[in-house]
Amino acid sequence: MDLRKIDIEKIQGLSEKEAASRLKADGPNELPSSKKRTLFKIVFDVLKEPMFLLLIICGTIYFVLGDVAEAAMLLGFVFVIIGITIYQEGKTEKTLEALKDLTSPRALVIRNGIQNRIAGKDVVRGDVIVLREGDRVPADVVLLWGMNVTADESLLTGESVPVRKIPSYESRANARPGGDDLPFLYSASLVVQGQGIAEVISTGAHTEIGKIGKVIGTIKEGQTLLQKEIGRVVRNVFAIATLLCFVVIAAYGLMRGDWLKAVLSGITLAMAMLPEEFPVVLTIFLALGAWRIAKKNVLTRKVSAIETLGASTVLCVDKTGTLTQNRMSIKKIFNGKDFFDIGTNKNIRLPDNFHELIEYGILASKKDPFDPMDKALKELGHKTLYNTEHIHSDWPLVEEYPISKRLMALSHVWDTPDGKGYVVSAKGAPETIADLCHLSDFDKDVLKKHVYTMASEGLRVIGVAKAFFDKERLPQSQHDFEFKFIGFIGLADPIRETVPPAIKECYSAGIRVVMITGDYPVTAQNIAKQIGLKNPQDIITGPEIEKMEPEDFKRRVCEINIFSRVLPEQKLLIVNALKSCGEVVAMTGDGVNDAPALKSANIGVAMGGRGTDVARESSDLVLLEDDFSSIVEAVKSGRRIFDNLKKAMAYIIGVHVPIAGASLIPVIFNWPLILFPAHIVFLELIIDPACSIVFESEPAEANVMKRPPRNPKDPLFSRKLLGLSLLQGLFSLTIVMSVFNIALRLGQGETSARTLAFTTLIVSNICLILTNRSWARGIISTFSVPNRSLVAVISGAVLFLVIAIYVPFFRKLFHFGYMHAGDLLICLAAGILSVIWFELVKIIFNRLKIDLI
Repeated sequence: MDLRKIDIEKIQGLSEKEAASRLKADGPNELPSSKKRTLFKIVFDVLKEPMFLLLIICGTIYFVLGDVAEAAMLLGFVFVIIGITIYQEGKTEKTLEALKDLTSPRALVIRNGIQNRIAGKDVVRGDVIVLREGDRVPADVVLLWGMNVTADESLLTGESVPVRKIPSYESRANARPGGDDLPFLYSASLVVQGQGIAEVISTGAHTEIGKIGKVIGTIKEGQTLLQKEIGRVVRNVFAIATLLCFVVIAAYGLMRGDWLKAVLSGITLAMAMLPEEFPVVLTIFLALGAWRIAKKNVLTRKVSAIETLGASTVLCVDKTGTLTQNRMSIKKIFNGKDFFDIGTNKNIRLPDNFHELIEYGILASKKDPFDPMDKALKELGHKTLYNTEHIHSDWPLVEEYPISKRLMALSHVWDTPDGKGYVVSAKGAPETIADLCHLSDFDKDVLKKHVYTMASEGLRVIGVAKAFFDKERLPQSQHDFEFKFIGFIGLADPIRETVPPAIKECYSAGIRVVMITGDYPVTAQNIAKQIGLKNPQDIITGPEIEKMEPEDFKRRVCEINIFSRVLPEQKLLIVNALKSCGEVVAMTGDGVNDAPALKSANIGVAMGGRGTDVARESSDLVLLEDDFSSIVEAVKSGRRIFDNLKKAMAYIIGVHVPIAGASLIPVIFNWPLILFPAHIVFLELIIDPACSIVFESEPAEANVMKRPPRNPKDPLFSRKLLGLSLLQGLFSLTIVMSVFNIALRLGQGETSARTLAFTTLIVSNICLILTNRSWARGIISTFSVPNRSLVAVISGAVLFLVIAIYVPFFRKLFHFGYMHAGDLLICLAAGILSVIWFELVKIIFNRLKIDLI
């Protein structure tokens, strides 16, 4: 294989202008997806809902009775609600489309000579893409350059064994998936090993996966625990409402003899009881919740993660790039005899006896480095060895021996220009390099002391070795080279400034933080002390895990917060052990081997920057910025979403009690009816946006990260939630019925009493919204927290009420009477009185330091 035919560093790729032109000509690199819901389909789905079927039945009955105005108003409300539904549908659809775009497969392309990660759908014919182990191939490509590339094409061929890929610079002939030693890689296949540069030859429906008719539909998740719970509640309430509807129809008809009005009364009660808001609220909360989390650089791949986020008890995080900045710089080097401090001196002069160490460190790194460690080596070499015989940019790479779980070192074989043989450079874990060099036990012990000295300063230590090989056939294993030890390189990776306060916030929220790293114990402990991790003196290493009995390991895992020298495969053991201790585990990962641990964790968190596609596909969340504080923000958002969901559900239950009661009680006591179908629809125009948009927009409670995680097994409709919600509703119902009854007794007349009762119900409804905005603060204190949706809902409710009472046409339609200023004050005072008790409960619970939420 002649790798000198292509100069990787000089590849320019397409220009942005040319890429945009091809994208416009060929269309996005995506397969046909299922169609969006049409306007007709949305309207049809709305009209299928029981609430609207009942509304249409009521309108029809009013037409039969000859009350055209009442019928027209009811059917007009149907169109208003359809409009609101279309608006909410559009908002949710846009949110989900934006999220699907962000979470689509990403591709690392070279355009204008610069590497840039873009959405897979923006890849075009002729693009030059960089492929690495764990990447999902975004389109059909031909390999221009590669090192040990193998791909899993099982999605296309059904064959699970990965196939070898070799570069080709001339062949563009059509080929089919499957078979070794071909230059083609196909869209949706997976790079299992190696790295390469490839050119895109087909996109979208023209790829192999497109030709065989694979169609990507909308992503459909299985029902979450919340969705199942809400489904059960809705079904149960619907059954009860249906039963009471028939009871009311029978009772009204038998008692008053007016069967048409009996049907209207029964339908009114059913409409009052139906909690059709529950599933709508859940959908909106989860969709907008995912969108809000995405704004904080955390993408939600699975809706269930939003439910689980607030219940996390343990965050397992990698050190490099998550707790640290992933900006490696070389701080200290050791040449086998002497140390040399590089520090932060930008104009450092490297002593001659350290040149070889940096030379071979660079030779053991990528030519175009992506890894921060390789970048640091190349940067130091450029500063100190530029224009010397120690920089070999013209040497061709012949072979790469990749790092593996059996051998924590990699080697590069270079062909020298003089043709006298191969130069081999290796770098990796110090103990592995010592083993490759076949050092004596005494020499290994001496080197261990030097490693400890460097690691105790918080440095990540790698060993470097060299070898020469003059045979034609390269060996299978790195151990077959006769390596000579050169020295150690110590790299520092400063912690992120946001991490210590985020760790502190986790502890105040009852969340344990566990650091898992491949670094040395002393390096891990040094970082742990800097970020404020608890019990940094206790640590378990990967080799110790291998020797432990399962029960002993499980016991220790429940106590230890630092795991060092850990292999990716051991992360799964740690996650499972933590879960067996009853913990709800969030786990970060970025590599192919992290996928099992990410899948096993309650919440798998993939790194968006340095993570592989396999890790992202196995995860529930993806961090766009590999920063620990983003995870903490996601947890905080998860708690806020669940808190607000509980408040919305409490409000829905609370507000339906007085509505249902005001529909049922007059029938039981043979009083004039308070509510007609039009009144129920009027109330729904307030309830629907309030329980969805208003409560979803509420900020987090001040104590959201100062209380322990919730138990994920606890139901949403807990006894406390149901109890408080029903009490809110019963107090409101008592006040409304008292106003109605007193007005009748004082001779106000049916229409005036109804107007007073309905106005009181509207005020009480608004007060229920205000008091449920926060279960920790009083209504007055929440006024300082802006919520534009709240202002719009309240303004709309007041405006509609004024129109219904003071515009004669609408006053007649709603069967209302005229109200004076004194009447309005009575309704206002009565409505406020209905929630005063809950405000007092908040004060008492706050003083006792007991959480209501």
